[in-house]
Amino acid sequence: MKFSSLETERLKLIKITQTHAESIFGILSLDEVTKFYGTDRFTSIEDAKKLIEVFQKNFYEKRAIRWGMVLKENNKLIGTLGLNGLQLKNKKAEIGYELHPSYWRMGYTSEAIKEVLRYTYLNLELHRIGAVVYLENQASINLLEKLGFSKEGVLRDYLYQNNRYHTTHMLSLLKDEWALTAPISHSGQST
Repeated sequence: MKFSSLETERLKLIKITQTHAESIFGILSLDEVTKFYGTDRFTSIEDAKKLIEVFQKNFYEKRAIRWGMVLKENNKLIGTLGLNGLQLKNKKAEIGYELHPSYWRMGYTSEAIKEVLRYTYLNLELHRIGAVVYLENQASINLLEKLGFSKEGVLRDYLYQNNRYHTTHMLSLLKDEWALTAPISHSGQST
């Protein structure tokens, strides 16, 4: 599997490398970001470097794909998003994302997810995209539902973070459901 960079109106979705460690640390060291991320807040740049190694290893092993969200206007990395638990044979994955709070509520995550869904369904030919979201993360639930995801159920004590268990929602979007609302033509490109 070859890594595909993607593009939206305002973003480039690129391969994350060690040159992005400082930006990743700047995002994942913030409590308001990691609160619903499923991992504890980063405390050193080494945490970011290790995560980037995990992103690269998981891609090489065809278990995940992670893109950096980079603003076209200034080449600044403002977040990441990707497919976790990627199973090409079973045609499914789970989507995950985080964004620096300075860019919340500006439509960047929605814009990036739409392009990743297009790529996932049309290029990777997956059938199902799931999303595991903390019960308290109403902003993420609202975003996913606006994009067509449906709540399937509750996963009790599913994630362990900050020395306690967290119950989550499971949401999903099937390819046929996405196709009903997807634009006929798309503005994004893959390279």
